[in-house]
Amino acid sequence: MTGKTSSVGKTGAGKASVPETSDAMPLRYGDDPYVWACWLYYEDGRTQGDIAEIMGISRATVNSYLADARSRGIVNISLEPSRLSSLSIAMELKRHFGLHDCLVVPSDDGTRPLIDRLGTAGAQAIAKLLKSGDTLAVAWGRTVLAIAEQASVPNLQDVTIVQATGGTRARFAYTPELCAAAFANAVGGKLINITAPAIVSTGEVRDILLREPLVEDQFATLAKANKALFGVSSLRPNSTIHSSGFFESVPLQDYLAKNAVGVVAGRFIDPKGEPVSGPLDDRTIGISLDMLKAIGLRIAVAGGFDKVPAILAALRGGYINVLITDAATGRGILNADGVTEIDQKISQRSRTDNTVALPSGFRTHIKKFLNNPDDVVDEMLDGIVKAHADHIAPIKGSNRALVARTGPRPGKVGLVIGGGTGHEPCFLGYVGKGLADAVAVGNIFSSPPPTPILQCARAASGGEGVLFVYGNNTGDVMNFEMAAEMAQDEQIMVRTVLTTDDIASSPVEDKEGRRGVAGNFFIFKIAGAACDRGLSLDACEAATRKANDRTYTMGVALEPCSLPQTRRHNFEIGPDDIEFGMGIHGERGVIREKMMSADEITDRVMDRIFAEMKPAPGDRVAVLINSFGATPLMELYILFRRVEQRLSAKDIRIEASWVGHYCTSLDMVGASISILHLDHELTELLYHPCDTAALKVG
Repeated sequence: MTGKTSSVGKTGAGKASVPETSDAMPLRYGDDPYVWACWLYYEDGRTQGDIAEIMGISRATVNSYLADARSRGIVNISLEPSRLSSLSIAMELKRHFGLHDCLVVPSDDGTRPLIDRLGTAGAQAIAKLLKSGDTLAVAWGRTVLAIAEQASVPNLQDVTIVQATGGTRARFAYTPELCAAAFANAVGGKLINITAPAIVSTGEVRDILLREPLVEDQFATLAKANKALFGVSSLRPNSTIHSSGFFESVPLQDYLAKNAVGVVAGRFIDPKGEPVSGPLDDRTIGISLDMLKAIGLRIAVAGGFDKVPAILAALRGGYINVLITDAATGRGILNADGVTEIDQKISQRSRTDNTVALPSGFRTHIKKFLNNPDDVVDEMLDGIVKAHADHIAPIKGSNRALVARTGPRPGKVGLVIGGGTGHEPCFLGYVGKGLADAVAVGNIFSSPPPTPILQCARAASGGEGVLFVYGNNTGDVMNFEMAAEMAQDEQIMVRTVLTTDDIASSPVEDKEGRRGVAGNFFIFKIAGAACDRGLSLDACEAATRKANDRTYTMGVALEPCSLPQTRRHNFEIGPDDIEFGMGIHGERGVIREKMMSADEITDRVMDRIFAEMKPAPGDRVAVLINSFGATPLMELYILFRRVEQRLSAKDIRIEASWVGHYCTSLDMVGASISILHLDHELTELLYHPCDTAALKVG
């Protein structure tokens, strides 16, 4: 809680009712002892005894001053906004999903990693929820281990900790065995491991192992569990489910093709929370989804904006009845399930008090230059190919796969980029000499399918391999990986670099799970230059990864975008609100705040970037101020002005800068700031000449 004091003008009545003090009152308090007492208590943190001594009055009088000050409005006690937001989100999550309980930690303040904060919250929950005589089934993962490392529940008796799944061959610290052991140590409980692999070679092997008396006894204990603790995994390439070895013999595409969005205790679920069948079902040794749902208290601890679809699916499926998450993720879950009123509640807006009659000319649709909305992508591509025929050409007559007229050549590594439309000039504007050799084009905010990606790989191949560079989005990952496998079958060597520059989409410890956004601009530029210089495939991949690791982006939206098919805003942002942490697919931001000045917005973004980039005086950077589609250059230059001021104050030199429309989100009103932290190699590649429809250097 915070105390906020306001000065009270001197009045005779007030003065007469106050006894003399032994010391002269400091000038800054005027002659009002109420303000003096409140300042000492709320701002200086003094005790009532300290204040009595300083002011020369009794403790009873101090107590009276503080009570009177609140009743008279001199001091207002208010919860910190982020904590109030967390409380509101927790209550709404509990109500909306019928949870037994919900704990939401405040939004990221940059001081502690999200996993650590979730670990602290989970440890607090375990201390309250775990009782003597309980049998707790424990899954595995980074967050689960973080809870165990911070948990300490003394004086419990007859507690059993049972491993929820078999073991893995992974060498990380958060294996199923280690997580269960850490919990048993934290609570002084009996440990029961599952002495079998989580994934075995065949269904027959699984059946044989489950009939072993030792494993049978272990599963009998697991079946008696009355409480369970687990994380929720997304299907991003860096998620626990990938690093655990699950996909050493089975491709992820088998599950993505069936619309899997997440994993709970090693089991795949779709957006509705229904189990997704696949080749691992008969080979997995561990708790089943039915067994999990039969447990009385099911505690899930998970956070990070990339996990919203997976956590929502687990809630819909009924696998969770105690949820521990962070405020940004919690709000994302509610919004994704159609609960938008929470934004108004958090912003403390009253629907009844603020409603006004709409004018007679009020429009509910956005006006656009369209023919048939279903033809918008094809008609746009037709126009682009004709307008920029000197730079790009269709591959085999298809505008969904475009090749640079002066790009591919024998002896050069080919560069293929791609993604959905709606981001123009990204991605097809960056195809040409010195940059990308080919681009695969999808529908609005949708990944291109594997076939045009494969066509691009063929067209870009010069015998030295092909580099795929694209954003870290689930659909893109699935389709580009399938295309890479098909290209490998045709003896085309493919390497992949996922762009992950969006610092708002996942915490720094989960950097590989972040989205690729406007920073694609820098990463494509570096990759294209490396390829054009004739570097080896290994060297091109290394330079591109370095550029990605040193690129930091954060976006802010004032108004949402509207799709051509609906001509309505995707969601609503209040008239006094803005959203930080925008992606480029028309989705909501990570955090909603009250509208603030351009400098304050820029400072908020730059503070986050500086915290991760950790620049030193004399460093050099490249800057991109990118419009999301509807923000004019006037406002972008105002943002750039403040970015330059912040960089200059740290003695950081801007080596190159771009301001304008480079990676948009249809007609969204907003902007993103991208910073590329340069070194000598990246600077040379940045200045390497290129000639495309949207970018010319040299």
